[in-house]
Amino acid sequence: MSITRREILSIPMLAAAQSVPAPTQFQLACMSLPYAPFPFLRALEGIRAADYRYIAWGTTHVDPAGNRAPLLDVSAPPQRARELNSLCRDHGLAPVIMFSMVNLEAPEAVDAYTRRIEQAAAAGIPFIIVFGKTEGGGHANVIRCLQQTGPLARKAGVTLVVKQHGGNTATGQHISRILREVAGEGVRMCYDAGNVLDYESADPLPDIAQCWRDIRAFAIKDHRNIPKDEDCGPGFGEIDHYKLLSTVMRTGLTMPLAFENIFEPLVPRPKDPASVDRLARRAREYIESVLRGLSATTANSPQA
Repeated sequence: MSITRREILSIPMLAAAQSVPAPTQFQLACMSLPYAPFPFLRALEGIRAADYRYIAWGTTHVDPAGNRAPLLDVSAPPQRARELNSLCRDHGLAPVIMFSMVNLEAPEAVDAYTRRIEQAAAAGIPFIIVFGKTEGGGHANVIRCLQQTGPLARKAGVTLVVKQHGGNTATGQHISRILREVAGEGVRMCYDAGNVLDYESADPLPDIAQCWRDIRAFAIKDHRNIPKDEDCGPGFGEIDHYKLLSTVMRTGLTMPLAFENIFEPLVPRPKDPASVDRLARRAREYIESVLRGLSATTANSPQA
């Protein structure tokens, strides 16, 4: 079969077009964590009323007796995770990420993460946030834990995503070094720019430029050092989310952005859930505005 001159000339252009990664598909997920002082059902109602389609499971909520209790205990059977998934979906929310609630370096971490993977798989949740403060002898425990549980996660269709939390996980570059040592596809990174600025007083922008290829999810929050050292909702702090998210606009991946902190700095946190609803909506609208602007400017730009 012969090939025309026009077809020959088009081959380099076609190859270049195919080499440009597809746009990242972001899933804006409000964590139930900001609703911790309230029942989980109220969190679902508020998150859906704030026009989210996705939810990230927090750690604790007020139970019917008025006590703070784990949303999903590490020892809970997978069926409980299925029930929570059904409850979320009944409210129009798809769970996309959950916390491990056990530090990476803990002696029981392998067993706990194994149970968390079973729970996440039962609920159809693709990501589990794991973190710790791996210093001194704890580093060996972290590598052992992730090397043992990473393959289990991958087999179950789940990814363990390590989040910045001080020590040897203080920055994205620290976590990338851990990932190279673990060397498994079941373990990647959840980038928490707020913790990088908070724990290390380090600018997350040069850090993320070195590690963005390992990122599969974000814990969205902001941080201020001045006039008060305090975490806060996105857009209230010192982090430039335009610059932060511009690094991952063209990965071809589906990537959750989990809103961990939505609160205003310097003022007391609201006591009524309706005020939390308003802050949840504001946080979503802010990040959506950032993504709209970045999408418009990077539509024809390949990923660096």
